Amino acid sequence: MIGRKLPQVTFRTRVRDDSIEGPNPFRWEDKTTADYFAGKRVIVFSLPGAFTPTCSTFQLPDFEKLHGDFAAAGIDEIYCVSVNDAFVMNAWGKSQNLENVKLIPDGSGEFTRKMGMLVDKNNLGFGMRSWRYAAIVNNGVVEAWFEESGYSDNCESDPYGESAPQNILAYLNGELTERTAA
Repeated sequence: MIGRKLPQVTFRTRVRDDSIEGPNPFRWEDKTTADYFAGKRVIVFSLPGAFTPTCSTFQLPDFEKLHGDFAAAGIDEIYCVSVNDAFVMNAWGKSQNLENVKLIPDGSGEFTRKMGMLVDKNNLGFGMRSWRYAAIVNNGVVEAWFEESGYSDNCESDPYGESAPQNILAYLNGELTERTAA
């Protein structure tokens, strides 16, 4: 994965538009891989699903809390990708009171599939979802890769640690130096 360019896809997002009246002032907006990643050094992390326990209790909130530390280490943005639609991702972001981490809906799983991280989670009733991973991406190219062990369809466990924000921050701070190409 290290040195690999991110796949070019279009994400269907919903953005707030104050010119729209009523209870749902959002409009569709297509965003591309380049819109998110070109000319920036970012962290992108992906997880099995919005509102799931590990994702909502640890991974997303900890990236949000450590945003300032990541910025101090040279990270411009932090993105969370999940195989969920824009409505679910927006509701999850609101429920998490996000201010810094930006959520990217990969509703069709196209980005996740092209990253080689799409797995079957039918054993949990989820269908196709992302394996948990994170990457440091510089101008659309993977600089460092953090993938949970045991990649497989219908995995009985939900490994978490390698892609934890604390682990990535330790890498950025020079405390972890070895990142192997996956």
